[in-house]
Amino acid sequence: MHRSHNCGELNASHINTNVTLAGWVQKSRDKGFMNWVDLRDRYGITQLVFDEGRTQKAVFELAKTLGREFVIQVKGTVIEREAKNKKMITGDIEILVSELTILNASITPPFTIEDETDGGEDIRMKYRYLDIRRNPVKNSLLFRHKVAQAVRNYLSNLDFCEVETPYLIKSTPEGARDFVVPSRMNEGQFYALPQSPQTFKQLLMVGGMDKYFQIVKCFRDEDLRADRQPEFTQIDCEMAFVEQEDILNVFEGLTRHLLKEIKGIEVDKFPRITYDYAMKTYGNDKPDIRFGMEFGELNAYAKHKDFPVFNGAELVVGIAAPNCSTYTRKEIDALIDWVKRPQVGASGMVYVKCEADGTFKSSVDKFYDQSDLQQWASITGAKAGDMIFVLSGPADKTRTQLSALRMELATRLGLRNPAEFAPLWVVDFPLLELDEDPSQTGEQAQHSGRWHAMHHPFTSPKPEDMHLLATNPGKVRANAYDMVLNGNEIGGGSIRIHDKATQQLMFKYLGFTEEEARNQFGFLMDAFQYGAPPHGGLAFGLDRLVAILGGQETIRDFIAFPKNNSGRDVMIDAPSVIDESQLKELHIQLDLK
Repeated sequence: MHRSHNCGELNASHINTNVTLAGWVQKSRDKGFMNWVDLRDRYGITQLVFDEGRTQKAVFELAKTLGREFVIQVKGTVIEREAKNKKMITGDIEILVSELTILNASITPPFTIEDETDGGEDIRMKYRYLDIRRNPVKNSLLFRHKVAQAVRNYLSNLDFCEVETPYLIKSTPEGARDFVVPSRMNEGQFYALPQSPQTFKQLLMVGGMDKYFQIVKCFRDEDLRADRQPEFTQIDCEMAFVEQEDILNVFEGLTRHLLKEIKGIEVDKFPRITYDYAMKTYGNDKPDIRFGMEFGELNAYAKHKDFPVFNGAELVVGIAAPNCSTYTRKEIDALIDWVKRPQVGASGMVYVKCEADGTFKSSVDKFYDQSDLQQWASITGAKAGDMIFVLSGPADKTRTQLSALRMELATRLGLRNPAEFAPLWVVDFPLLELDEDPSQTGEQAQHSGRWHAMHHPFTSPKPEDMHLLATNPGKVRANAYDMVLNGNEIGGGSIRIHDKATQQLMFKYLGFTEEEARNQFGFLMDAFQYGAPPHGGLAFGLDRLVAILGGQETIRDFIAFPKNNSGRDVMIDAPSVIDESQLKELHIQLDLK
């Protein structure tokens, strides 16, 4: 063995013990007659000491040649450290080195391997294997492992069986672009990498596996952002002979277990709200409920005066930002500019200061008197010292804009505490959505485009809404549910369709011809004819769940080798051009005009 102990386990109880350690040189401090070296491995740092009076001359001189990130092995004796470091686990001891072996020298790293590094994100991604040596990244990966193990233990104890499903599958329409893989043995044909194991986990229920889970890679060829990667990991689960309540209880239990096991936090409340309530109250279907600022709809109290902006709007809606009445005009103007950015898209914003003396000062004082503004305060829940911000326009668009403002204000006001966790379920989603004509807005948009599944084509409608499919498909609710944590959708699922007739009906309303449905999903409808049980499931996004539990907004540092925002792995330079002989073998000819 190259080591008898790791660099994080030695303490005062080991004094006078002969040990062998191996690791990387973190740094060295040469004082001429004495040389101290910090030796690092995954487990911690141990200080080595090379003493001119007690260390062999050859070893002492060799120690002077050590540079950062050299890989070395040392043998020596654990001694008491004179200047103890209470911030280090090993701070009471050091190793008086008797033997030193350089296992591998290192060139100077492109950035410092420290918690606070001088390396920018691009260079750290190029040398990701060096970045992993840094505690923030290393600890994030260890934290991910801990979460994954807790998930496996919890589900296994409930008789879930972990089953692997294939990565080379059939391309089917599931909402995002597929990554495709050419088949050499089947000329002109392609596999697709799975966007999720959706149909396979349903087939496992047909196969009688009863409770399935898998921590599995999924692939979607779509534009990236901070919480999205082209390959990501799901905690994928399915259960047979269940209804929605059974699934919510199991995975609410999993979430409580993770918060207790990983964070030491007991969650008392796990509210459930409908999709319609979420959209009306928070402007999105994944609300952050760690803070208030719920929407107040002001149509009845804002359209009766001679203010054309509000009179011509489909929706006038506001929020009360706590303790913001002291904002200066410069600060308010900066917020107005923020909501006017293309990313938000508002045309303007009205504000009302709720003064400490109970009066109101507004940018629309010319049109609204104190009693009007008092009504606005009542509807938005504003108190003395608060500021009301009001947007108006097409209903859906305005709610989205106000939701963005709500989150921005909460961030600026320090209301999004990463150490606080507020989970909830959002239920009763619409089954179908319209592919809207981007040239239409408001009510007109409801009459353009074609229907598509809000979740996926296998989601079961609420039985009591089935009669609406033929007459008012937009009003049909799905037997679907999302779990939201701190303003992030961390998981979602549904009760599935499990009979051929209902599945065929769903394909019909989604615009599939019988031939298209048969070609794409015939294998699943065939399976439904052989006694498919009622079933449903849920998938958690592991990357996002781990990041939130770790108190971070982005998922990248919780993935060992992530892609950048262009979907590239800059470390290995992928994707890359492949050899012409490989293309010929795959019967592929490139057209790069």
